[in-house]
Amino acid sequence: MLVDDDEDFRRLLGDFLRGLRHAVTEFTSAREALQAAAASRPDIVVSDVQMPGLDGLELCRRLRAQAPTAEIPIVLMSGASKEERDLLEGYSRGADDYVIKPFAAPILMAKIEAVLRRYADSDEAKEFLEADGVLLDVQGRTVELGDRRVKLTRKEFDLLTLLLRRRGHVLPPRFLLEAVWGSDPAEYSDPHTVTVHLSSLRQKLGPRLGQRIVAVPGSGYSFTA
Repeated sequence: MLVDDDEDFRRLLGDFLRGLRHAVTEFTSAREALQAAAASRPDIVVSDVQMPGLDGLELCRRLRAQAPTAEIPIVLMSGASKEERDLLEGYSRGADDYVIKPFAAPILMAKIEAVLRRYADSDEAKEFLEADGVLLDVQGRTVELGDRRVKLTRKEFDLLTLLLRRRGHVLPPRFLLEAVWGSDPAEYSDPHTVTVHLSSLRQKLGPRLGQRIVAVPGSGYSFTA
C-alpha cells in the first residue's frame, strides 16, 4: 500500500514497484488508506509523512492501535526535515523504517525487503500454526483438525502453511506459484494449478474450515482472519 498526496511521485514510485512484480494499491490520503488497510491487510504500508489532514505519523499510530492492522509493517517517507527528533517521532509511532526524500527508488526497495524479511523470519520461527480448530505442525508436516488427522499432499500442505502464516492477506496466484511450486512467473503463470489444489484442500478441510479460504476476484486467495 502506497500513500502519498503527490500524484506524480506516487505514480512514479508505484510503477517502479510494479515493475519488480509487486502488487501496489495507491492512496492520496491517509484517511482512505486507514480504512482500506483494515479491510485488505496489505503486506506493507509505505506512506509519506507530510500530507494534508491526517498525516503519515498519525496513520502509523492508528494502524498500530487497532488489532486488524497492528502487525502490518510500515515504512515512512519524509522530505520535511532530516533532524533526529523527527525520525525518532516516526519510530515512536510504530514505524519499522524511515527514508528521507529525495531518495533513489532501489534504496526504498531495499528497506521494504529488509522490513518484510524481519517479519517473515518471525513467522518462520513458529513451529505450530493454529486457526479455528486446525493445528499445523510445520516441522512434522502434519495437520490435525480436532481429533482427526488430515492427509494432505506436499503442495496442499505448503499452500495451507503459507495461507495460515499470512492469514488475512490476499496472495496472488503468481506469488503462490513462485512460493509453493518454485515457478518463474515469467515462464509459467497458469492460475489453474493453484485453483485445483485449493479446491482439493478445501474439500479435505471440510466445509466449515474450507470456506475460510476465499477467492478475491482479480486479486488472489486469502485465509480469512
